[in-house]
Amino acid sequence: MSQRNARLRQLLQAGGPGIVPGATDCFTAKLIEAAGFPVVYVTGGGTANTYLGAPDIGLVTLNELAGLVERISDAVSVPVIADCDTGFGGVANVHRTIRAYERAGASGLHIEDQVFPKRCGHFEGKSVVPVEDMLFRLRAALDARIDPDFLIIARTDARAPEGFEAALERAHAYLDEGADAIFVEQPRSIEELRRVGAEFPGVPLVANMVERSKTPLLPEGELKAMGFRIILYANAALYLGSFAIKQGLAVMRDKGTTESMLDRMLSFEERQALVGLDKADRWEQELVQRVRDRRGKAGRGRP
Repeated sequence: MSQRNARLRQLLQAGGPGIVPGATDCFTAKLIEAAGFPVVYVTGGGTANTYLGAPDIGLVTLNELAGLVERISDAVSVPVIADCDTGFGGVANVHRTIRAYERAGASGLHIEDQVFPKRCGHFEGKSVVPVEDMLFRLRAALDARIDPDFLIIARTDARAPEGFEAALERAHAYLDEGADAIFVEQPRSIEELRRVGAEFPGVPLVANMVERSKTPLLPEGELKAMGFRIILYANAALYLGSFAIKQGLAVMRDKGTTESMLDRMLSFEERQALVGLDKADRWEQELVQRVRDRRGKAGRGRP
């Protein structure tokens, strides 16, 4: 059983982890961990944007996302929750997806009830599968996991195409099927967020904070008081980074140097510290010394 999976369960039982920022690469994931956040999220939409330069319209494949999950899980020591879209096909595909994510080192994932190919949860023009089809997906996911601590979050995107009440009904059905946590995507008001919390007392709930979009941005404390234990900021780091990059590139183009921006950049030393250059160098030096010591001892013992 995974210690990180158990840690995520402990955080949820204690009312957290609270804010979970999203990453699209290992460097950003390490920045999130270094900032003190106890869990990292692997965002599907952000991965489509950064890996493919494409919108979040179901283009990322299982192998692409699972590969990223594996690299990020290896780069950080905290639990990782990942987006797995609709499970990448039928129930056999869902089974394979859960096994792949679990092998990759994720501690949990969310699976949604959109049709395939899916669209970003805050796009227009979404459609959802019949409730029974999602229950098939969810049961396949629950049956596939090896570690019972591996967290399976059921997400419904029905708020836009079917209305808020229908989304709540679906969420209840998914909870009854055995989902560990519930994710109602795109509540459109504070009242709707409160209603989600009231409908599922004691159930781990997910809120998705998407800047300048459908759901109101609320502070962590308010959302936790409503019952939301996982508060995704899936692409905040991407928005922050791309804004800084856009501004910095304009300065570089116009001034022909980055000198005026040094106070807004990581230093060379900070960059290497984040990725563990000193640790890698020490490990290599120790390895070389161990081999030389062993050879020296062997040589002294020969006739």
